[in-house]
Amino acid sequence: MTDTLTPVLTDNWDVERAWTLPSYESRGGYGALKKALGMAPDSIIEAVKESGLRGRGGAGFPTGMKWSFIPQDNPKPKYLVVNADESEPGTCKDIPLMMANPHVLVEGVIISSFAIRANKAFIYIRGEVLHVIRRVQAAVAEAYAAGHLGQDIHGSGYDLDVVVHAGAGAYICGEETALLEGLEGRRGQPRLRPPFPAVAGLYASPTVINNVESIASVPSIIEHGHRWFASMGTEKSKGFGIFSLSGHVANPGQFEAPLGITLRELIDLAGGIREGHQLKFWTPGGSSTPLLTDEHLDIPLDFEGVGGAGSMLGTRALQIFDETTCVVRAALRWTEFYKHESCGKCTPCREGTWWLVQVLAKLEQGVGSEEDLELLLDQCDNIAGRSFCALADGAVAPIQSSIKYFRDEYVAHLTNGGCPFDPAASTLFATSGALV
Repeated sequence: MTDTLTPVLTDNWDVERAWTLPSYESRGGYGALKKALGMAPDSIIEAVKESGLRGRGGAGFPTGMKWSFIPQDNPKPKYLVVNADESEPGTCKDIPLMMANPHVLVEGVIISSFAIRANKAFIYIRGEVLHVIRRVQAAVAEAYAAGHLGQDIHGSGYDLDVVVHAGAGAYICGEETALLEGLEGRRGQPRLRPPFPAVAGLYASPTVINNVESIASVPSIIEHGHRWFASMGTEKSKGFGIFSLSGHVANPGQFEAPLGITLRELIDLAGGIREGHQLKFWTPGGSSTPLLTDEHLDIPLDFEGVGGAGSMLGTRALQIFDETTCVVRAALRWTEFYKHESCGKCTPCREGTWWLVQVLAKLEQGVGSEEDLELLLDQCDNIAGRSFCALADGAVAPIQSSIKYFRDEYVAHLTNGGCPFDPAASTLFATSGALV
């Protein structure tokens, strides 16, 4: 079963002091950079295009295509921004990657910046993870000292400065234009588009914004070739990715595997569902993706497979819940998070998430009637697709999908006059109209 794993970004995580420059270079680190500096920038972009690398931050947009959107005839400076504001509930791949292997990110930043002709790059890290900020800052300092950053890098004539920026701790800054607002010193709120960042991004200049894992994947593509990367994964979802399993599995953790692996295979790798229990529902890409159930165990975990099942691959944050979990309570907790993290810029999200919490809280307490379920779905319909960014869409996703698959459990709360789970046993108990 372990043959299904493809350790590339995670290959050195168990190496002593893996985060240091000597350790990274001893395993061939920065070899891809030297190779890239001997290539034409357009050739690097073409290689990334041909590899089929798609954004690893959730949207899955082709990375090379995004780079090619940068207008090179624009006289303004070009910028690369790395989105390391990992804050989606359940997502936990970028932080351990930056802790264990920060130099693969730094090398990816240099190659990517060279490809888009940027002389300034920013790594925007969530402010709460101070240990990660310090680790990446140390890696950047090591790269400067070794000549991988700064002026005339390795005699190529190419100059690059990298800034590690600590964010102010807002979930909304994971949205790329809100992140740009934060970088410019303003309150993190999404911008109306167009113009898109590729045309007018940071400081109104052409900007590429990519996730940590997307940029960290670039050195291996340059080193081994685009055909090597494209040989993994599925027809439309190429390469490998880090799958984060958390929740009710025996051994939660990070599993780097080709896109297209199934949840059943990953759960086997994680030692199975905790003993004596069975899978009830799960999220394929964090809490903002519609949840799925045990009937979806064998769908390929790629952008098309998960999309065909009615959800999104997202950040591959696989939160696993067994039969002891109340889906209504889970949806309520997620919705409370989105209500708290709404930036307040647009009314559907600011007001809508508040009302969703009110209705969900009453349903969880067993107050109301089945008509409130229709009211809840109607509220979701009035929120989705009507905000500046996708936060509102993410807020309604777990509600709509949980009602789709577990409507009877919502009704059981109403019939039981409260949650039909026995708090002592943490499971459903038999009552009139409740689930068992």
